Amino acid sequence: MGAVPSTPRWGGGARPQDAAEYLIGVFVGEKSFPLGSDYWQKLLELPFDLRWQPHRVRHACKAFAQNNCYTRHLAKLFIHLAWCLQEATSTSDVEPLAIMKAVNALYISSVFLKYLIENAERDTFEELYLSIDESEAIPNNFSRDQNIKNLVMHNVLSFIGKVDVSPETYLLHHELLNFMLIAMSTQLVSGPSPGPDDVHPFTDAAMVQGSCLVGLVVHRLLLNYIMLPQFPSNSSSYTIFSEGSQLGVLQRIGSAAANLVLVPLNYLVGSSGEASRSPLANISLNVLLTLIHYRKCVLVESVKDSNDGSATSESLVKEETHFAENPYYKALESAKDIEFDRVDIEGNAHSSPLLRLPFASLFDTLGMCLADEGAVLLLYTLVHGNSDFLEYVLVRTDLDTLLMPLLETLYDAARRTSNQIYMVLIILLILSQDSSFNASIHKLMLPSVPWYQERLLHQTSLGSLMVIILIRTVKYNLSKLRDVYLHTNCLATLANMAPHVHRLSAYASQRLVSLFYMLSRKYTKLAELKNNKMDISNGESRDGDNLPEDMSTELHIYTDFLRIVLEIINAILTYALPRNPEPFRNHPRFNELLENIFNVLDFFNSRIDAQKVDGEWSVEKVLEVIIITCRSWRGEGMKMFNQLRFTYEQESHPEEFFIPYVWQLVVSRSFNPGSINLFPVEQPLDVSYGAEAANQLPNGE
Repeated sequence: MGAVPSTPRWGGGARPQDAAEYLIGVFVGEKSFPLGSDYWQKLLELPFDLRWQPHRVRHACKAFAQNNCYTRHLAKLFIHLAWCLQEATSTSDVEPLAIMKAVNALYISSVFLKYLIENAERDTFEELYLSIDESEAIPNNFSRDQNIKNLVMHNVLSFIGKVDVSPETYLLHHELLNFMLIAMSTQLVSGPSPGPDDVHPFTDAAMVQGSCLVGLVVHRLLLNYIMLPQFPSNSSSYTIFSEGSQLGVLQRIGSAAANLVLVPLNYLVGSSGEASRSPLANISLNVLLTLIHYRKCVLVESVKDSNDGSATSESLVKEETHFAENPYYKALESAKDIEFDRVDIEGNAHSSPLLRLPFASLFDTLGMCLADEGAVLLLYTLVHGNSDFLEYVLVRTDLDTLLMPLLETLYDAARRTSNQIYMVLIILLILSQDSSFNASIHKLMLPSVPWYQERLLHQTSLGSLMVIILIRTVKYNLSKLRDVYLHTNCLATLANMAPHVHRLSAYASQRLVSLFYMLSRKYTKLAELKNNKMDISNGESRDGDNLPEDMSTELHIYTDFLRIVLEIINAILTYALPRNPEPFRNHPRFNELLENIFNVLDFFNSRIDAQKVDGEWSVEKVLEVIIITCRSWRGEGMKMFNQLRFTYEQESHPEEFFIPYVWQLVVSRSFNPGSINLFPVEQPLDVSYGAEAANQLPNGE
């Protein structure tokens, strides 16, 4: 075995660290200990105070991978873990010994399970050998046909859902969630599109738990996130969180060989926001997101009658795939506010256990933590999937609690991931579908916006700031990313807001007009370039035919964008328009919209020309005439159009986006990059790029 000791030293006179060396050496060795052997109790009860170097950990993991097929020690350790958790869950006061045994079982199993998953040669994960050999004797309290995966996951989830977090149970709760992430990380070695042949033994075991237990788990994970439970700093027993303390053997593994074995703590904790002060809150969020966005692809056979009445198998049997219902997503989707429940008032019975959550606390916690990508994804999941929570958000009078960090994220887009920007824009689009939201944000005044650097914004409405930031995002995208999807979402949100704009600030109005000017220049340039290329291709050869076709596609996209912007301006009836819009006045897609805008201009210009003013006109005098003239404006001669309104619809296969995205947030830098097939492993973003990009935006933005 080399680095792993093989001489027995667990006798009464052996030093604890010698006994620990021996016990771990036996665990990874060739000798198989029966499930009922007292070896397992000694392994789980012995306090580990031994330090191992990373190379010794690697040797131990390799030896374990070679011998586990004969010893089945991983399966036996899982069974003992389940028994420890049963013991801890069955009593109101959890015994310290039961906690210590469960934590030790979790430490050991997490180390070697993660190694086996990362180095699995087959995506069926047969290397785990989660069964007991037929020839081996088993104790009376275990049935040979019992599914070990279901046994361990049921007891892990039962403890999480049923046992409160306290100073005594904090560490065990944390390690159970850490174990769940490792157990479910089989998704990392699968492809980006779930298929019927994918094998995720522990995740699938979690999905078949009863609805009552599922509801308890979702409730506990969200309460952990909301309450931000703090680690009991006055406890000396939890050395894993104490820097400079005597680290145990497996604790040492977790810190010294993080890239090989245990998911390190710093990657399971957010780097910003309140959640960074609560490891348990952040790991609870990671587990919740992993559970609710998992999709199990199932292959089913459908029988259909053949057209000619024959009974051939080819004509009757057809294989189809569909995604099984996710009970965790369903529980979150049906969650109700603990303070108010419309279903109870209406007297309707619940078909499944009701999950009640403190929406007010959840709203406030999200507002504090939206700098973290996981919090943004949770907010998206709630406003998209839970109509009660969306309704709660829309009736809040302090919408700035959520919107300000979201808008700041868009403002800092150069330093954010594209997925995070997409999530923020979709959240804003969903919110903008409600007319009361669009009206409310223009009534909420902001004394200042300290993070907006281009100019001082004092006493600006939240709605005006949202217009400014969305337009800034469009301009940044136009100059850097050139992402049509991002463009469409920004303009769709602006279009939803347009009919409800109230006292839009002068700066926001100017930004909107500058957006039209920027798009019109791009449109004109493309139109000229296309015409020139077409002339060249018609006069010389046919080699350039594809180029005008590509330009036609881009030109069509910009035509749509311009149309939406004109719809927005038409709906707002703003007064600051481009100085020379005539080139678009005869365009078949724009002329009817521009006609309304010019009617408004002509009306106010005629009223201003009719006024006699002593001396020269000033801005204040012009504004005074406009305010007075507004009172007599009735809209005669205006063509009425249907209000442009956009709604968000999730893609037909959202799992292809959300499963890789969730795992990117959880363990992208703590899992062996060579084993990850779910998504491409990217290098961290250079912060200097963001600052440089921000300085290169048009018009100083």
